[in-house]
Amino acid sequence: MTIEGSLLSHLIELRTRLIRMLGGLMLGFIPCAFYARELYTILAQPLLEKLPQGGQMIATDVATPFFVPMKVAMMLAFVITLPHTLYQMWAFIAPGLYSHEKRLALPLVFASSLLFFFGMLFAYFAALPLVFEFITFFAPEGVAVMTDINKYLTFVLSMFMAFGITFEVPVIVMVLVKTGIITIDKLKEIRPYVIVGSFVIAAIITPPDVISQFMLAVPLCLLYEVGILIAAVTFKKVRNDGKSNIPPQPENDNSKK
Repeated sequence: MTIEGSLLSHLIELRTRLIRMLGGLMLGFIPCAFYARELYTILAQPLLEKLPQGGQMIATDVATPFFVPMKVAMMLAFVITLPHTLYQMWAFIAPGLYSHEKRLALPLVFASSLLFFFGMLFAYFAALPLVFEFITFFAPEGVAVMTDINKYLTFVLSMFMAFGITFEVPVIVMVLVKTGIITIDKLKEIRPYVIVGSFVIAAIITPPDVISQFMLAVPLCLLYEVGILIAAVTFKKVRNDGKSNIPPQPENDNSKK
């Protein structure tokens, strides 16, 4: 097969996989769109529960009451169809991987997706209620807390992304150790810098309150330690298995003379 023919076949395969991913996303979006308003109410619940008496959310643009719930429906559809999307990506790149790379890639993809979901759940059930309680508590007397629904969605999505990526730290540590970019001893050595960097990152990407910064920085430090522990146990086992397969070397008779 010529280079042009091989490239064309890859492009056709890529187009097919993209169409299937978009098709799956649309199939997931259609039922979610029917419950878009209810889905946004669920998403806004952490703030609605903390608003003072008479507080409410507002829409400042004409089309915002329609487009914002649709964005929430699309986000949920993406989460629901993520396994199908990852499978299509895997089916496209799998033929070009070695067998040991395939064995490593599948667990990493599954673990990454699961950890990202856990990060979003942690943000929704633990971080956001504390953040909104802190913010509404310090609202000055006579100030009506009425957040725009579009800005609220942007804020919540940024928090979901921040906590989702934070929960990927064990996978990142595993990949760094597996590829030989950094050793476990070096990871332990730079631990103090990671702790300081965690609080700096949390201060940058979270709202300017101590609660949300601690809610992001502390899990980041703990997950870093979890990544080191898993990497140490996993690769120690691999090294031991490798050593067990090496037959004992015969002694050199010349050394006895």
